[in-house]
Amino acid sequence: MSAVIEREPDVWQLQQAKAQFSEVVNCALDGVPQLVTRSGRPSVYIVSAELYDDQHSSSGLNRKDIFISSPACELELDTLRDKSDGREVSL
Repeated sequence: MSAVIEREPDVWQLQQAKAQFSEVVNCALDGVPQLVTRSGRPSVYIVSAELYDDQHSSSGLNRKDIFISSPACELELDTLRDKSDGREVSL
């Protein structure tokens, strides 16, 4: 993994970030957070997993704890699947 570089984040408009996603990811992997804006307002940061883990391990939270502490953790998901074989197709 790359060393973390202390630098201001690069800023991308959403359309530009989608079109150049590989470049956005490569910059994040180089240790430079990537800020994506939508409608001219900051929307999300894209950071390397290494940077994310480093910053959250120092706070004592791991990914599981972060997801569990989410306000959406109370949502119930329907995880039942239809067990039928599907439809028949004649070839």
